[in-house]
Amino acid sequence: MKIGVLLSGCGVYDGAEIQEAVLTLLAIDEIGAESLCISIDAPQHHVVNHATGEEMKEQRNMLIESARISRGNVVKIEDVSPADIDALVIPGGFGSAKNFSNWAFFGPNGAVRDDVKLLLVNLVNVGKPIVALCVSPVVLAKAFEGSSINPMMTIGSRSASSPYSIEDFQQGLMKTGSRVEDKMIHEILIDKKNRIITAPCYMMDASISQIRLNIKSAIEALKELYDA
Repeated sequence: MKIGVLLSGCGVYDGAEIQEAVLTLLAIDEIGAESLCISIDAPQHHVVNHATGEEMKEQRNMLIESARISRGNVVKIEDVSPADIDALVIPGGFGSAKNFSNWAFFGPNGAVRDDVKLLLVNLVNVGKPIVALCVSPVVLAKAFEGSSINPMMTIGSRSASSPYSIEDFQQGLMKTGSRVEDKMIHEILIDKKNRIITAPCYMMDASISQIRLNIKSAIEALKELYDA
């Protein structure tokens, strides 16, 4: 089994969430599968100083930054087709809402990159499972907006502590035609009809060990979907 891991850069505030990305690669290895890191050879929206939270006056490339996580082994999104992978995982991080889409700036009224949309739609059309972690359900929501695919997804729970407004995110997802369900950090959501799995991860206040278990559960569920 080969599982694509779609990376939007390297760093929670301007790319892929590093801990979620690395724990995804670990969980994939633990189920005996092979990972294939995928990214986009284009500039990320901006660069954030992760020590201060301030924007930096420089430009970085998503593919080059993602290679930091993948130890250099990363392929361009245009070189990947559904025939090359059996499933796909999108770790979280603001890159999903800044680089893959512009949800961070326009919410549900924004757009998703055409190359990302093409890969996601083609995967679903051939029945290959997708896992979206943390904030990445916004990418799926925009990719499938206006289609016959109305995924059921979670982006966290309103009943527990979160650094973000879960309700606002849920309202935004529903505006695109997606359906939502509250899930806590120890839970995942499986949309069996569309073969989509979502997990809250760092959308909730959580420890790295809780994130580890949340991702492990999602990847194990992915294998079960694949084997079914």
